[in-house]
Amino acid sequence: MPILYLIVTLLSGFVLLPKTVCRAQAPEPKPVQDTTAINREYALEATMLGFFAKNGARNPTLKANKGDRVRITITNGEVMTHDIALEKLGLKSKTLQDKGKSTSITFTADKSDTYFCTVPGHRAAGMVGSFEVVEGTIADATIAGQVPVKNGQPLNLNFETGTLQDWTATGDAFASPVFAQDDPSPVHEKDMHIGYAGNYFLSSGGTANAKRTGTLTSVPFTVTQPFAAFMVSGGALQDTRVELVQAGTNTVLFHSTGQGRATLQPVVVDLQPYLNKDIYIRIIDNETGISQIPYIPHDKWAHINFDNFQFYPTRPTFPNELKQKDIIIMPPLDPVLHAGLSGTEAAKVMTLPKGFTITLAAAEPELVKPICFTVDARGRLWVVESHTYPVRAPEGQGRDRILIFEDTDGDGTLDKKKIFIDGLNLVSGMEVGMGGVWVGAAPYLLFIPADFKNDKPAGPPQKLLDGWGLEDTHETLNSLRWGPDGWLYGTHGVFTHSNVGKPGAPDSERTKLNAGVWRYHPISHQFELFAEGTSNPWGLDFNEYGHAFITACVIPHMYHMIQGGRYQRQAGKHFNLYTYDDIKTHADHVHWVGERGPHAGNFRSASAGGGHAHAGAMIYLGNSWPQEYRNDIFMNNINGAKLNQDHPVRAGSGYIVTHKPDFLTMNDSWSQWLNMKYDPSGSVWAIDWYDKNQCHSPNPDVHNKTMGRIFKITHDNDKWVQVDLTKASDKELVNYQLNGNDWYVRQARTILQERGPNKKVHKALKEILAKNTDPTRKLRALWALHVTGGLTEKELIDLLANDNEYIRSWAIQLLAEDKTVSPEALKQFAAIARQDNSSLVRLYLTSAMLRLEPNQRWDVLDALVQKASDKDDHNLPLMLWYAAEPLAAVDMKRALELAQKSTMPKHLPYTVQRIGAIGTEESKKLLKELQDRVGKREHSPKNHEIQVLIAKALEE
Repeated sequence: MPILYLIVTLLSGFVLLPKTVCRAQAPEPKPVQDTTAINREYALEATMLGFFAKNGARNPTLKANKGDRVRITITNGEVMTHDIALEKLGLKSKTLQDKGKSTSITFTADKSDTYFCTVPGHRAAGMVGSFEVVEGTIADATIAGQVPVKNGQPLNLNFETGTLQDWTATGDAFASPVFAQDDPSPVHEKDMHIGYAGNYFLSSGGTANAKRTGTLTSVPFTVTQPFAAFMVSGGALQDTRVELVQAGTNTVLFHSTGQGRATLQPVVVDLQPYLNKDIYIRIIDNETGISQIPYIPHDKWAHINFDNFQFYPTRPTFPNELKQKDIIIMPPLDPVLHAGLSGTEAAKVMTLPKGFTITLAAAEPELVKPICFTVDARGRLWVVESHTYPVRAPEGQGRDRILIFEDTDGDGTLDKKKIFIDGLNLVSGMEVGMGGVWVGAAPYLLFIPADFKNDKPAGPPQKLLDGWGLEDTHETLNSLRWGPDGWLYGTHGVFTHSNVGKPGAPDSERTKLNAGVWRYHPISHQFELFAEGTSNPWGLDFNEYGHAFITACVIPHMYHMIQGGRYQRQAGKHFNLYTYDDIKTHADHVHWVGERGPHAGNFRSASAGGGHAHAGAMIYLGNSWPQEYRNDIFMNNINGAKLNQDHPVRAGSGYIVTHKPDFLTMNDSWSQWLNMKYDPSGSVWAIDWYDKNQCHSPNPDVHNKTMGRIFKITHDNDKWVQVDLTKASDKELVNYQLNGNDWYVRQARTILQERGPNKKVHKALKEILAKNTDPTRKLRALWALHVTGGLTEKELIDLLANDNEYIRSWAIQLLAEDKTVSPEALKQFAAIARQDNSSLVRLYLTSAMLRLEPNQRWDVLDALVQKASDKDDHNLPLMLWYAAEPLAAVDMKRALELAQKSTMPKHLPYTVQRIGAIGTEESKKLLKELQDRVGKREHSPKNHEIQVLIAKALEE
């Protein structure tokens, strides 16, 4: 029996194929030269699209005879985390992160298995294939084909004449299309192999001349056999395709693109319905690939390669057949109507819904590079001009400044401007209130005391926290915003690594963070990580129930951020090594097209929302826009130059977020809105970092430094008002908690917090809490009482029996605010865990447990993990694991007993892993006892999984 040798070379994301025989079958198996033990060797390229063999096959079926020693090597085809594992054998390779790096697994073939990538989400994305143990010789062969004939002569459908005989060309794509050199092709990159049949193949320009367009049409010919096949490669683009067309009617019978790779692969066509009818072949390249974005390279896959059309008497089988289900076709590039417009022109070309108007409020030279802004209690805009970005200046040489803009007459133009402060350094976030201005300027969180009467600093900036990282300066602390609980919230990106604490604090008193949401208390000066994960969020807001939402880039964009939650990460590992899995997006959609990853959809995704890159987050809670917009979340789609609108809907313990039609289209590729906020009139202001470069670069010269805009969006219902809530009485501030526009609610709450405890205020707020029938108004009163110190523990405990789930939930969060609760509160928590019918309440209880010492969590978690109704919840199974995980270190036997009672799908497997990680003799003994008990049970997939995990844990 011959020994199979199949090596797949993987270079730069392209699959390479050596020259094949006419029938496009795979190379004959060759003996392995290494006689040390390896009988069969496979090599695959790993990408998010799947594992690719050298002949182009996606997730090929790998074969071996029983007893063969097999080695599978993968090479990373992209900058992404990948590995390869065998499911039944429980074997896993090392993890790759860098493009071009390789790793392998070696094993003895015993039974058929499944190979896959273990990185969460990658198997579901398509990184999975079959390994088969077979008998007899392993070889790939197919039946012989026949070139179609006309008038008794074979047609030149395989280009073996070296000419375009029997074809008619239009355009310039096929001016000199036939090539006959050995691979690599002269019009493709030197590391690409085409794998053509015979001596010639056809290309519409290859990667070298991808801009060319045109059509090539064959002469008609008669279908004489029931099946046909041809070889194709090149772009998986809508306008680079091969068509089979019925002559006479010109009806397209079949079409196929390439799959974004160089290697020709056979495509099989069933022509049985067209036997004895005339058809012709049309090869189309209408895709220039020319990027309309200055810094985005042209698409080299905007071409098509073709070869070797043949008929077959029965359906042929090819080991590397290109199946239509494996091709993810991308639409044409989105049209970009405008670029580089003046501010006035930019406003004129934007498309809005009926009833809305957009006005240019300010523009260069009055404003340049607005990176963040807020609206103060007088309805004025505080805006940071970012002159220093993207490189922090030497200490004392910062050039950023904070400006105050005001519309004094309601015409939508910001006609009054002041400079509050200048000389700041690399500012990325800013908020106003509580006596001053709060500034994120890595490596510091600053507080600038303010004299708001004169709009001047009342003292020098104070360094509240330091240790904020600078590795990636568009992922530093940003999106500062007051939360309903009186904390200052912000977001932080994944590629910047921070170790935050008070100036001079040792590591033991600091908090490590990269991706996530953090918060800082303006009075107690506590700092903490609220939730971790995602990518580079640059947008944060709260809905009317006080639930936080953020927008992110590259990975799916929308997350309901839960206190203590751990979320899908673009890169890196969670700080807690025992996390094992994380919470995925709350959206049921993405804003890019196709499944080739977020970047593949860049500038082709207008139909889905515009692309993966987002900035800003505004949950509209004004009261002048139509009701259909209230509580929806708006975010700017940077690549698509659109304002996306998503709609959160309660589901289980949290939300499912659906996509609504895009609210606004800028029609300008330089438009880059960074945030949006509504004001006392219900109108919305937006800052625009106007720049031809849509992507962050550490090179300052890439960014335009002379432009910037502010726009105002109004609805016909908006009525301009002038207000100054700083002059409102305490009674008026309390009444503002009932206002339909949440701008008043938030501003009034912050002012009440700054003014401090007040018995009359507390009495009035408690009346709202007790008597108002609207739960959102009750919540406003509850939050205002909390920030002003108006609630006792007993009052909060009493609220645990409230008939509204939102009130009960927030009572739990506020009781656990200080990371400690009384015995009575803990007793009530346990009762609620057993009896409450709200999954939202159970989620808040779980978050509260994450804030308490592990030994206080047992009773509550014992009840929560047995709630079978939560086993399919989006959030609770993992949140409960995060709360239960530390218990293994407290009492591993009791933790295991808890896991065995749990109805959460991964609780027991994760607990086995966690106990195995302890690595003591006691932990091994406990796992062996469990192994014996499981071994006596009826065989099931779950019991098998536990056995495998225990065996692995004991091995390690």
